[in-house]
Amino acid sequence: MNDRTRKIADSAVKAVFESYPPDVRESLLNLRSLILETAAERNEVGELQETLKWGQPSYLTVKPKSGSTIRIDQVKGQAGRYALYCHCQTTLIEDFRALYPDEFRFEGNRAVLFDAADKLDEAALRHCIALALTYHARKKARR
Repeated sequence: MNDRTRKIADSAVKAVFESYPPDVRESLLNLRSLILETAAERNEVGELQETLKWGQPSYLTVKPKSGSTIRIDQVKGQAGRYALYCHCQTTLIEDFRALYPDEFRFEGNRAVLFDAADKLDEAALRHCIALALTYHARKKARR
């Protein structure tokens, strides 16, 4: 397991990570670390819950409910690929695409796609994660 990764407390979540092929597992654990670290660095995010939604490791802001759920998973039927998924009824992927058109690959209005062999633009990815984890708080502030 990656040194930067906190212990996975939920046994069902841990089992899902253990089921991934090694290259994708390592990439997803790194992505998990970025999500947890980004949440911890942002006071407005508050408590983050790690659970499974649709069988995918998912990260929900609990107190306060500042953000939209982030899910991560391997891309089905595509060896070595994984994704960060956002709720398709938000503008998050559209926002990410506008900010980082050349840094990431996108799937419609629901996912940022990666290859396990990719060198990630960590700063850009942290920014996208922060936007997702503060999505509802930012919407309220604009009202």
